[in-house]
Amino acid sequence: MYKLIISIVPHNCGEIITGAAVEAGATGGTILMGRGTAQNNILQLLGLGETSKDIAYILTKTEQTLQIIEKIKEVTGSRKNHFGILFTVNVNAFIKSGEAKFKKNGGDFMENNNESYEMINVIVNKGYAEDAMDAARKAGAGGGTIINARGTAKPGDATFFGVDIIPEKEMLFILTEKNKKDDIIKAISSLECFKKTGSGIIFCNQAENFTFLGK
Repeated sequence: MYKLIISIVPHNCGEIITGAAVEAGATGGTILMGRGTAQNNILQLLGLGETSKDIAYILTKTEQTLQIIEKIKEVTGSRKNHFGILFTVNVNAFIKSGEAKFKKNGGDFMENNNESYEMINVIVNKGYAEDAMDAARKAGAGGGTIINARGTAKPGDATFFGVDIIPEKEMLFILTEKNKKDDIIKAISSLECFKKTGSGIIFCNQAENFTFLGK
């Protein structure tokens, strides 16, 4: 059984998170660079401003999760207030390079101490993530994090499939209270940029063990 620990902290601080995780027994982590979108009046919710962010992904065994979280909280405890956020999501199945079979996650996380948050994942063509975030805010979202990405389709595929495929993408992550999720998704999906086939997707994960990092 496995969990994915996700931390969003200031740029160049991701190594603090992954270093603490390794010290607590994790095998390593992956750090992505993004940018925060929160406005000043909701910084108290997510601690994310219009600045560069590190997004640390740590895959770990379920039984090690709390130990790793406690270590991360320990090493960030002296940092500024709202230094960052941390939460976990279930990993249902995964495969490592060199292995032939998927590892399937079974059972529930016994220490699931927070089921009130959801992570909304939005993938859109480049330039539309801010529009999606604006719509989400109007529906009650606090803030989000955007990272640059790219599609894998070849230019010639656009003619073959009959749709415009733009390789440059943006990924928007919004952590929100569960009771706001449906309204936020409805607001984003009603945007003009989502009305065209192939222009974007939205999916959600339950977020557990939500906590602020720092003082």
